[in-house]
Amino acid sequence: MATATVTSKGQITIPVQVRTALGVDAGDRIEFVEVEKGLFAIIPATHSVRELKGLFQDKRRKPVSIEEMNAVIGRRASRSR
Repeated sequence: MATATVTSKGQITIPVQVRTALGVDAGDRIEFVEVEKGLFAIIPATHSVRELKGLFQDKRRKPVSIEEMNAVIGRRASRSR
């Protein structure tokens, strides 16, 4: 099992075997995601937001204009009052 020590500044050095398994290198970002109370997963955040383009695209839906979005938001907001 790989371990690391927290410094007085709250920093750690991620062991090489963990960095290799995550595919992260110097300058890459990682995220700490709480999967349950007190248990965190370390997720590499090395992908560009641009790589997500089209990931959630649904071919069956037509594009919605800003005006249509504003109209729906207005209707929903008036119902919630």
